[in-house]
Amino acid sequence: MFNKAILIGRLVADPELRQIPNGTYVTTFRIAVDRRFKSQDGERKADFIDIVSWRQQAEFVCRYFHKGDAIGVDGSIQTRSYEDRQGNKRTAFEVVADNVFFVGGKSSGNGGGTWSGQAAAPAPVPAAPAPAAPVAYSNGAASDFEEVEIDNDLPF
Repeated sequence: MFNKAILIGRLVADPELRQIPNGTYVTTFRIAVDRRFKSQDGERKADFIDIVSWRQQAEFVCRYFHKGDAIGVDGSIQTRSYEDRQGNKRTAFEVVADNVFFVGGKSSGNGGGTWSGQAAAPAPVPAAPAPAAPVAYSNGAASDFEEVEIDNDLPF
């Protein structure tokens, strides 16, 4: 069995951090994800998807993301049943985030990183490439080369 959801969308509202009785942090937020196609009237529709994030990841989302920001989420889809105020049985579908990440460049207010609830080691700085040595053809003469016959037949 396989349950994996990867989404990129925009936050519909500012996420709010809550703490459950055992002290664990949680946030639920909704993102709007554009569909890949336009409707018959030429407008692009969006799906609104509920996301749940726990612990340090919930704090990360609330600290760095705000309404309208682009956000990436990967996680798994879960369902839960509940009764509404009128006593009707309902089912909720949500994505429980394994990772959340910035989408876009710094100009959009988002850096570029991910958070999976664990601190990541800084990326190593690549070394500058060594300058290429100049090519020298001082050794050799024209007699060192052999003429190739051209028969217009390509070898491939």
